[in-house]
Amino acid sequence: MANIKSAKKRILVNRTKADRNKAIRSSVKTAMKKVFAAVEAGDKAAAAAELANATKTVEMAGSKGVYHKNNVARKVSRMSKAVNEMA
Repeated sequence: MANIKSAKKRILVNRTKADRNKAIRSSVKTAMKKVFAAVEAGDKAAAAAELANATKTVEMAGSKGVYHKNNVARKVSRMSKAVNEMA
């Protein structure tokens, strides 16, 4: 364990940030799963609705620095492509 006060604080702050990032990543994964589940089910309306929700979630995660902007763009692109290719 650290002895210096600033090092102790860094440990606490880093733990807090890691927990926040973990929660945000989890919500992104859940939102993406919902989109792909709707695509698999063949429900175009539900897929489009979930896509809008997931896109917002992913882009918010990117704006908070949890994901790199190219990673955000790739995730959104893959979801959009899956929904657009539905019959």
